[in-house]
Amino acid sequence: MTAALGCRSCGSTELKPFLSLGTTPLADALVTEEKLTEPEARFPLEVAFCPACSLVQITEEVPPEQLFVDNYLYFSSFSDHLLRHSRAHALGLIEARGLGAESLVVEIASNDGYLLRNFVEAGVPVLGVDPAPDQAAAATEAGVPTLAEFFGTALAERLVAERGHADVIIANNVMAHVPELNDFVAGMATLVAPDGLITVENPYVRDLVEHREFDTIYHEHFCYYSCTAVDKLVRRHGLFLNHVEYFPDLHGGTLRWHIAPREDVSATAREYLEAEAETGLTAFDYYADFGVAVERIRADLRALLAGLRADGKKVAAYGAAAKGSTLVNYAEIGTDLVEFVVDRNVHKQGRYMPGVHQPIRPVEALLDEQPDYVLLLAWNFAEEIMKQQEEFIRRGGRFILPVPTPRIVP
Repeated sequence: MTAALGCRSCGSTELKPFLSLGTTPLADALVTEEKLTEPEARFPLEVAFCPACSLVQITEEVPPEQLFVDNYLYFSSFSDHLLRHSRAHALGLIEARGLGAESLVVEIASNDGYLLRNFVEAGVPVLGVDPAPDQAAAATEAGVPTLAEFFGTALAERLVAERGHADVIIANNVMAHVPELNDFVAGMATLVAPDGLITVENPYVRDLVEHREFDTIYHEHFCYYSCTAVDKLVRRHGLFLNHVEYFPDLHGGTLRWHIAPREDVSATAREYLEAEAETGLTAFDYYADFGVAVERIRADLRALLAGLRADGKKVAAYGAAAKGSTLVNYAEIGTDLVEFVVDRNVHKQGRYMPGVHQPIRPVEALLDEQPDYVLLLAWNFAEEIMKQQEEFIRRGGRFILPVPTPRIVP
């Protein structure tokens, strides 16, 4: 692991740190039972702002292979909300772009084919690119052709030579995961057709700060984006941020950026850029007090959990996701406060949370054990999860939402 020498986007060496979450294990490095007694690798987790281009980023770098090949167990198809969102996205692109049998859609970080299968059903040729071997294999088995590789300029040039340019490139929840940003964006500029479209989705840094979503920070997320940062990044490679969509209920607040090789900036995109300048997202002062607010959440959450346990209450957690790992490790929430974690992802069940070692069990354990409270680590899917767990709630179970302020619901 190495410290970044400068801004991942513009190269400035004047980065200004504003938050430290200590030294934590890799968020997706779930522990198997046979390795519980072995020491886990831990890495500094510090966040900084670049005054030159407004990009928020972590200051350390873990090799991508260690993050997304060796330890990556995230499968998109286990979220019903994400599946509905992705299907609407795909069908909207098919209609708006007139995609058909002569088109090519490429998705970067295509995971298990959860999105591209909608194009396959419609007879639109696709190609997925994802370095995670298990997810790429699952996608291929589901009928979505997938390359198990990292994306960058070299792969883009190869694909153009073999397949031609892509009419549509989709890059959802991946640009945050890229340490070599300029190579990644240059690759998209190389691969997209002159009249093509790139859509990129990532959580919005404004929501991260204003809703205190500190647990979305982990080593797999190198960067946290504003529209201003994206605009400056893509223009460096002959691309333009032409339109912006906002999905407040996805991953705590997600933006979809419409990017193309031709400039056709919508009124909405201009409004976002102007609003960011007016509200201060482009200046360090906007981020300066974030660390103090995060420490307050940590203290309040620990006090809440300790009080419940002192009263003899049984507490579990829902969601063995990366954000959950950040939260329980930063707040030092061990098995003394939360006994176990449940998750729908069968690939995670039977393992243990990094660092704090709660066992990960099937969701059915909530009804089998009927804890009094469940800490909702996957709070970004709170509505979906609580709907799934109506019987747990009917029996008297309650949930704890950790951000922006720890609170009990319903």
